[in-house]
Amino acid sequence: MIYTVTFNPALDYIVSVPEFKQGFTNRTETEKILPGGKGINVSIVLKNLGLDTVALGFIAGFTGKEIERRLKESGLFTDFIELKKGISRINVKIRNMEGTEINGKGPDPDEESLGKLSMKLDSLCDGDILVLAGSVQNSLPDSIYRDFMIRLSDKNVRVAVDASGKLLTNTLGYRPFLIKPNLHELEEIFGRRLSSEEEIKDCALRLRDQGARNVLISMGRDGALLVDEDGILHRKKAPEGRLVNAVGAGDSMVAGFLYGYLSSGCCEDAFIYGIAAGSAGAFSGEMPSKEEIEDLKKKINL
Repeated sequence: MIYTVTFNPALDYIVSVPEFKQGFTNRTETEKILPGGKGINVSIVLKNLGLDTVALGFIAGFTGKEIERRLKESGLFTDFIELKKGISRINVKIRNMEGTEINGKGPDPDEESLGKLSMKLDSLCDGDILVLAGSVQNSLPDSIYRDFMIRLSDKNVRVAVDASGKLLTNTLGYRPFLIKPNLHELEEIFGRRLSSEEEIKDCALRLRDQGARNVLISMGRDGALLVDEDGILHRKKAPEGRLVNAVGAGDSMVAGFLYGYLSSGCCEDAFIYGIAAGSAGAFSGEMPSKEEIEDLKKKINL
């Protein structure tokens, strides 16, 4: 089974606001509400691709109940822990202003709730996949993903980590199956601007040397780069298409990679599915369907 963890799920309020003017009342032209959060997005895309997952994490208040209701209505399996205080966040994303969003803070899980999540993870079995995705609340240590991996270290559980900074790098010594920083996050990890593909490749190799089995670097319009568990470099450009909204494209890429790998056991196939899924998400502005992903996969130069 595949399990995804989202510490801070959200209701994403996606709007378009033509001719936005600061300091004035602006009115939406279109609006949509979707359940969101990186792990949840991975679960949604995997469901679209025909794979079941269990979505784990924390919810609270009326927004938390709505997140869970919408996911179950879509056919996803959830096993959230409901917090006693606060409400799950609402994130405002402005569709026509690329990358512009206002993300809520969200509730802080207490020690009891963290313990409950740890116990759920203790039930994972050999062969399961765990996706640890996104940021965590400021009240939590940046070692928390690593701590989960330590608890699972005696089991053959493949862990994918899609996070930034120390939340990601702290896990490297515990051999994550997949890590997926984007280019900005890679630059943040190494503390410098990466201006050439050779520099990006070098940094990816260094992360692999530090413990990651597969290092997938997403680079927006420029596609992606993968250094796989055998040290082989894979590089592909993104297929042509019109960008609608890149929010969630990285989550789609993680889902596509996992789907491709589970389908064939081949990192090259996983890489191509990852690029196709990430691009399909960016071009549709939502979590992509299997048909959208398969259509773009055919357009990627093999």
